[in-house]
Amino acid sequence: MNSALSRSSTHYDPHHNVLCIVAGCKQVVLWPSSASPSLYPMPIYGEASNHSSVALENPDFSLYPRAECSIKYSQKVILHAGDALFIPEGWFHQVDSSDLTIAVNFWWRSNIMSGMLEHMDGYYLRRILRRLTDKEMNHILQKASSSGMEKQKMHTHKLLSNGEADHNHRDLVQACEQNDLQEKGQQQRVSLHVLEPYALQVLHELVSLVHDRVNLIDQSQLVESTSANDSAVNMKGQYDKTATTNLFVLEDDPVAKILWTLDPYTIQNVLLAMAHNFPRTLEALILHLLSPVGAEVLTRKFDEMDQQITEENRNKFYEVFYGAFDDQFAAMDAILNGKESFALKAFHNVLDKYLGVTFDVRKLSTG
Repeated sequence: MNSALSRSSTHYDPHHNVLCIVAGCKQVVLWPSSASPSLYPMPIYGEASNHSSVALENPDFSLYPRAECSIKYSQKVILHAGDALFIPEGWFHQVDSSDLTIAVNFWWRSNIMSGMLEHMDGYYLRRILRRLTDKEMNHILQKASSSGMEKQKMHTHKLLSNGEADHNHRDLVQACEQNDLQEKGQQQRVSLHVLEPYALQVLHELVSLVHDRVNLIDQSQLVESTSANDSAVNMKGQYDKTATTNLFVLEDDPVAKILWTLDPYTIQNVLLAMAHNFPRTLEALILHLLSPVGAEVLTRKFDEMDQQITEENRNKFYEVFYGAFDDQFAAMDAILNGKESFALKAFHNVLDKYLGVTFDVRKLSTG
């Protein structure tokens, strides 16, 4: 009961709740448990661990930037006398009450909470699983021994010492010279000439992988490309992967292995050169050859690169990179979906190793 206007803090309860209004009016704003990151829960070791640390009526977005997204995850309900609202356990909520309000709560423990000692156990479990999943993802990538990565680098340096880089350089420049857009071609030739020999060799290997491992299903549907060297992988056609690699093992994925060896500066230059000179090849690489482990490696390299270049250069890079795609959102989806599949595989491994729980990853990822 309350005799004046009041507002509860934003919090969740460890029990299911039916809130019944006897008199007056209440406004309830609800957030599902999945919205927890945007509400910044209080530290798990404190007494108010089930409360948000953000004052949602006047949030400081400089301190809590994710809180700006909290509104789109919320649902608002107005309750009058005779109304009842079910609030599931774990759902954050904030309640505003009018003056002279009477309400009755009916509480009960869920099946999950009945098996736990206290309300934070579920949160602890989620945090532990998150950390174990991150550890498993790192383990999957680092299973590729340093000697294996060194072999990849030695292979490239061997080609360089044998003079194959110069030959590849000439092939790439010649391909660009065949471009129908002469003015654009001149700009592209300049961008290739400034690449270091190692970057040129990497670029050649990536282009070769696409041309070797992507086949056209229906040649009759092929639409002529504006670039002669890119016509073999024109995205207007349909493709079928010939690769039979393990989608989650770095050692078995030639694209992921190449990306894994690159420093941020080199990967930036190689991808920019692909975007300028071989946009359809880059499109095929990302949309059709990028496996889950490849997507994870690529995004990690992006993160490294972002830390080492200015915001202006970072924005220019992504503008050029995604601008090479006919459908930029398809490229983003391909990378993020691959990264999510990799994380799901790691999560499956964690459940199997530590909890003895198994499930069909393929069904879960397509459900």
